[in-house]
Amino acid sequence: MLPRSFTEEQNMFRSAYRKFLEQEIAPNLERWREQGIVDREAFTKAGEQGFLMIWPEEQYGGMGDNDFRFEQIIIEETSRIHGGDWANTLHSRLVGPYINRFGNDEQKARFLPKCATGETILAIAMTEPDAGSDLAGMRANAKDMGDHWLLNGTKTYITNGINSDVVIVAAKTDPENNPYAVGLFLVERGMEGFERGRNLKKMGMKAQDTAELFFKDVRIPKENVLGDATKGFIYLMEGLAEERLIGACGFLSGAHRAFEVTREFTMERKVFGKPLSKMQNTEFKMADLRTEIDVAQAYVDQCVVAHNAGLLTSEDAAKAKLYTSELLCKMVDEGVQLHGGAGFMDEYPISRMYTDARITRIFAGSSEIMKLIIGRDLYSDKFVSFFE
Repeated sequence: MLPRSFTEEQNMFRSAYRKFLEQEIAPNLERWREQGIVDREAFTKAGEQGFLMIWPEEQYGGMGDNDFRFEQIIIEETSRIHGGDWANTLHSRLVGPYINRFGNDEQKARFLPKCATGETILAIAMTEPDAGSDLAGMRANAKDMGDHWLLNGTKTYITNGINSDVVIVAAKTDPENNPYAVGLFLVERGMEGFERGRNLKKMGMKAQDTAELFFKDVRIPKENVLGDATKGFIYLMEGLAEERLIGACGFLSGAHRAFEVTREFTMERKVFGKPLSKMQNTEFKMADLRTEIDVAQAYVDQCVVAHNAGLLTSEDAAKAKLYTSELLCKMVDEGVQLHGGAGFMDEYPISRMYTDARITRIFAGSSEIMKLIIGRDLYSDKFVSFFE
């Protein structure tokens, strides 16, 4: 693999975070999968050591460093222990920045410090039973009652749905006149009318609590609205490039881990008196996969550079999300095949990697939606020739 660019401070951070994961997270993963939810202490322990939210200003409990490479390290190291069930990055780098970007000073001071310590766990609720990628089709709505908003609706497949203390809920605020008028509402645990459904059973990511959320005449104070209550759709679009980059980093890290697990197995497994790794078919398949993973890593690392410079477009991020999710699924499928019958056994890591990977081609925008975004861009007036 080509050399990668991390600062000395970031390399030290990686070493410290790896040690934290090995001591506090990895030993609990199996128990969390069995119980279907991560202990809240995972967030508070990470917060205590400064590993949960890096980017907030020091006054809000962070380091004040917005360099995405810190989160890239967190994602990669979490994948190393096969700990993607713990939705720490969703809390810290996907949901938290909405409060930072669109919240006022009072909201930042009220919410961010406890988010940084892990005392407050975050979630975001966009998806509904009849509205996934098509946000314009959402039915959740909020009515302006003068001194507060009245929120009604249902959300589903919400990560951190059980553990969350604050949920950013997207709801239409003028459904009759403008389907794109959406508000982002900070719904807090214990608000009357806010109820959680069951912890949904899933194909993979067993320890990640995923739930249905119900809102019936929930009274939302005006001070719990992020920014303009009609511009939430725009706010959500602004966060998509980073959301897809987060996904790409995680998917590619998962592919690296699946590759190494498969490599180790094929070196140990004997077939017809010699290691499976000595078979030409195995060498060719693994060579193809290694090449694709390394090329993808170069692209994703460059996306991180562009993102830090404020230059990452939603289209380029969509390419990263599309390619890495498809590559991860290809890698785990080949990994299971090269494991043979062992790959079908739950005790082998590749089996869980296979089931965990399948959702990656769906969430944060399905592969089909990514292709639609990329296709529309390359046939638009914004298209730039390689030769210009």
